[in-house]
Amino acid sequence: MARVLIVGAGLTGSLCAALLRKETAHPLHLAVWDKAGDSGGRMTTARSPHNPQSTVDLGAQYITCTPHYAKKHQSFYDELLAHGILKPLTSPIEGMVMKEGDYNFVAPQGVSSIIKHYLKESGADICFRQCVTQINLRNDKWEVSKTGPEPFDIVVLTMPVPQILQLQGDIANVISEHQRQQLESVSYSSRYALGLFYEAGTKIDVPWAGQYITSNPCIRFISIDNKKRNIASSEIGPSLVIHTTVPFGVTHLEHSVEDVQQLIFQQLETILPGLPQPVATQCQKWRYSQVTHAAANYPGQMTLHCKPFLVCGGDGFTHSNFDGCIASALCVLEALKNHI
Repeated sequence: MARVLIVGAGLTGSLCAALLRKETAHPLHLAVWDKAGDSGGRMTTARSPHNPQSTVDLGAQYITCTPHYAKKHQSFYDELLAHGILKPLTSPIEGMVMKEGDYNFVAPQGVSSIIKHYLKESGADICFRQCVTQINLRNDKWEVSKTGPEPFDIVVLTMPVPQILQLQGDIANVISEHQRQQLESVSYSSRYALGLFYEAGTKIDVPWAGQYITSNPCIRFISIDNKKRNIASSEIGPSLVIHTTVPFGVTHLEHSVEDVQQLIFQQLETILPGLPQPVATQCQKWRYSQVTHAAANYPGQMTLHCKPFLVCGGDGFTHSNFDGCIASALCVLEALKNHI
């Protein structure tokens, strides 16, 4: 039985795992590792420590489906809609730019429910807090090291490209000069997201569920998450998420999270004066928020080694949205089919 490791439990990694399970006739031992404490990657949903039913999306807020991908990826949208994992976004988002034929979807249970769905479909062994440090070639297998080495026949890397370039061991010699140049050319924007959780019964009296801010040096987007998802409950308090601008994120990238949180609060007071005190907060640094320049000559995936097979995928090889990650997962699957 081939042992397959997927590094990264975000959208590309989880969908790769689900597609491998579905599309390959051979029995596989599938493992998914992620250095975070939960699945989701940049589609993560945080929970209030006071009430796990109170959640906030710290990464992707909603999914925009263009006419091109509505056709190309119809089966993926149909499946998620049929399971109730996605539903049409009907709440008002001020300042949203809509192109003709675009549809927006929201995840009622939080955007990480998409990832959890695919991981469940995959039946993979999922391990969190597994930080891969080295990948070495031993006896026609990849020996992947976290605390101790483990052998795999196939390895799929779906983490942000700079993290792939930081890996030690034989992988550094496996990457060709041209591939290394391409990987080094991949760039990302950076930003912070601040989640705020409120007591049940708290009222936040604004006419919108989300708002794009154009005139603030710090804040780019605000969403009242339960309102965005059309969920009303007397037992669950509202939750808010604030996304910073990219220039603010870049400027404060190495600052302490506490300092950044304080600065966001100060600016939030100018936009929504008199907000009540939250019962809990969670500040997330997105060092690799969205891809600003993808690996141009490797659409969807980059194969680093054929026997044993080692491949990279993710939005660093397409673009940073739902359809970009699906496109990459499909390219990775196509490349893997010849090796399983």
